[in-house]
Amino acid sequence: MTAPSQMRARLVGSEPVGAYQLLTLDAPAVAAGAGPGQFVAVAVGGPGSAMLLRRAFALYTADPATGLVQVVVAEHRPGTAWLVHSPVGTELDLVGPLGRPFPLPAAAGTAVLVAGGYGSAPMFDLARRLRERGSAVHLVLGAATGERLFGADEAPDVADTVTVTTDDGSTGRRGLVTDGLTALVEDTAADVLYACGPMAMLRAVGEIAAAYAVPCHVAVEEAMACGIGVCMTCVLPVIGADGRSRMVRSCTEGPVFEASRVRWKDVGTLPADVVGADAMGGHR
Repeated sequence: MTAPSQMRARLVGSEPVGAYQLLTLDAPAVAAGAGPGQFVAVAVGGPGSAMLLRRAFALYTADPATGLVQVVVAEHRPGTAWLVHSPVGTELDLVGPLGRPFPLPAAAGTAVLVAGGYGSAPMFDLARRLRERGSAVHLVLGAATGERLFGADEAPDVADTVTVTTDDGSTGRRGLVTDGLTALVEDTAADVLYACGPMAMLRAVGEIAAAYAVPCHVAVEEAMACGIGVCMTCVLPVIGADGRSRMVRSCTEGPVFEASRVRWKDVGTLPADVVGADAMGGHR
């Protein structure tokens, strides 16, 4: 993995895509070595802003030839609103590439990729890389509404099959993104699952993968305040190779984890049996 660096990145493109804003940044140091699943942390509000915390965004594209990267932003609060409405030409303070990417299988096989909302952003580069290595790719995209899907039009270009679902039935099948996943895993004889999206969706995908003894890698969506492992706001309980649980930082040890290692029911809590829980007791 390429070591992260801090840089000034010029905003060279900004366009609405459904409910989201697609930002294109001139960031050669990030584009040169980023992998699918990694992210960037962007300072918001400008140099005089009281908004001190960076905002983290998964990379949608990273092109070493042009030095350009793209991220998908959903406008929620003042920080993301500032980004969405920043004019082309704005210089942004950027740190990246950050985190651990999705691992690629050693041999070609069949991969099922599952994404919710703009969690689909890192899946397109992942799909391309899997196909370059000879794997078949089956992509499942879901969202609450058609407007909140991202990449549905592009999906057929990167996957062998595409399944689209929306909660309200406005686009594709009505239902949750995981509703037809069991049948898809069986029909494709999937060798590996990948997922990115809301935590409840990741837990459900992991449970289906476990039922079929299929490896599953998920990119978690924990709130990240610094992106570099200092603030500890993005910790979650993960079972280590030694069988012991630890509160690990999703920004540095993740955001990609083996689904079977994440203690989903304990996310957001401090389980009594994690390593160091006694010392952290005052923070429960």
